[in-house]
Amino acid sequence: MGVEGIDGGAVTRWLQQRRPEVVPPLSFEPIPGGRSNLTYTVTDAEDRRYVLRRPPLHSVLESAHDVAREARVMDALADSDVPVPVVVGSEADDEVNGAPFFVMEFVDGVIARDATVTRDLLDEPQRAAASRALVDTLLALHDTDVDAAGLGDLGRRTGYVERQLKRWSGQLEKGSERELPLLVELGQRLAADVPEPQGTTIVHGDYRLDNLILSPDGQEVRAVLDWELCTLGDPLADVGMLYVYWAEDQDVVTPLGNMPTILDGFWSRQQVMDAYATGSSLDLSELDFYVAFAFWRLAIILEGVFQRFAAGAYEHDDEGVKAMGEVVHQLAEAADERATAAGR
Repeated sequence: MGVEGIDGGAVTRWLQQRRPEVVPPLSFEPIPGGRSNLTYTVTDAEDRRYVLRRPPLHSVLESAHDVAREARVMDALADSDVPVPVVVGSEADDEVNGAPFFVMEFVDGVIARDATVTRDLLDEPQRAAASRALVDTLLALHDTDVDAAGLGDLGRRTGYVERQLKRWSGQLEKGSERELPLLVELGQRLAADVPEPQGTTIVHGDYRLDNLILSPDGQEVRAVLDWELCTLGDPLADVGMLYVYWAEDQDVVTPLGNMPTILDGFWSRQQVMDAYATGSSLDLSELDFYVAFAFWRLAIILEGVFQRFAAGAYEHDDEGVKAMGEVVHQLAEAADERATAAGR
């Protein structure tokens, strides 16, 4: 029985052309947890492992699932201080596997996906070490010379937040069947008063703990994953998004459920922000704006996930996706609160 989203024969031939040592048959195992681009572990007959990424099977929004962009960024960062998997190859022709895809080498390590799993994988000192490693890696990313990395043309160097506000407002308009007036209004309020950027860097766009592969002791980041939203822009957008994702036990809104950062040993959200501020030359006094922007954008991203669920992209017993309809409203309210705190 085949795996949905994978043409096993075509992908096997494609991979063997790039890695002749690959021994068929290949097995393809979906990696759970992702709600955007689909991810599969690929294992050959001699237990060599790779990872394949492709767009979702349903309701693909224009420019929202750019796997070629992911592959290009990781390839460019291969010799930088930012750890990334080795890219085996990227395929743009839909005829091979029904959609563009790329394959990268498998990186072994710890992925802190949720509190239940992470509790057994990392002890308290290791969680603290992972907090430090996460911040140091984000600082390294923002310190990367975009031209030296060959990414100077990845995006425009000015107007990042303005373009993002326009883009995601458009995604909301095209990608949702529901009336969400607060999100529409927030887009307008934020666009009316965007802080002056303090520089242009590579922006990951979805930087959070569970998009990292850690060493078992938590001391280092072995790979940063999920680069589909990466571009050039304002680095504080990454900081604001990290703030939103770095859940604490008392939070009312937990956008991704049982996040590992609620566990003892992980730094507090404020410690993470302070460590970034200490290691960077940037002024974080306008952080409330970037947090509001992050809540707003995440609400629209999850609305897209919810709409794909409504279109039949996920199993109907997926309670986490069902609940996203309400989480979108909670995120909109959180964005409204932070925007007000930012004077917007």
